[in-house]
Amino acid sequence: MTHSRDGNAMNVYWCGKAESEVPPENNWLSVDELARLNRLRFPKRRCDWRLGRWTAKCGVASYLNLPPERQLLAGIEIVPASSGAPEVHIAGQPAAVTISLSHRDGRAACAVAPCGAQLGCDLEVIEPRSDAFTADYFTDEERRVIAHASPADRAWLVNLLWSAKESTLKALHEGLRLDTRELRVRLEGSSARNGWNALKVFGPGGQVFHGWWQRTADILGTLVANPLPEPPIRSVGQHS
Repeated sequence: MTHSRDGNAMNVYWCGKAESEVPPENNWLSVDELARLNRLRFPKRRCDWRLGRWTAKCGVASYLNLPPERQLLAGIEIVPASSGAPEVHIAGQPAAVTISLSHRDGRAACAVAPCGAQLGCDLEVIEPRSDAFTADYFTDEERRVIAHASPADRAWLVNLLWSAKESTLKALHEGLRLDTRELRVRLEGSSARNGWNALKVFGPGGQVFHGWWQRTADILGTLVANPLPEPPIRSVGQHS
């Protein structure tokens, strides 16, 4: 494991990219990835897929301190595991990293951590969510927190709690097979560091995930991990 300077928490990288940053050419994709891209029929799906792959490759290259050259990036492959979670292969061999991917509205994020870590990240747009949504997916405690929020804060708070749950479901490799009410999100309001705010998610079986969140305009980003993660390090060359 890669740990921080104090030896108590691991370093995690965060790479964020916009659709406009993805090269128009495909020479940064491997032969297999290009074949998969060509099987995707719908333009939006192709666009999202390329954005996710570009973001992941840039994040992995930055984490491993590799130059972001197109030929080198073509040797970094993002392949689905049996669970559906993304895995990284370099030159055909599994790489010693763990990644998590998310994309929303022309933006994508990739979190990168040491091999063996449980890791999940998510992006959400701040948008209205109904009372039926919170009743279906949130715990009683979370609904009380939402009910006490001001009208101006309600939308971002609901989406933040949802995003933290989504990140945790990815870390658990569960997706929505797990009832989201089995995940209890707590925001650690006094623990902001380097532009990131702390959160904690309590899961089934006594599992606890520590994580971080940030808001940029209308987008929320969350990350959870086990072992304990330091505030995410922005990848080299990232501007947003």
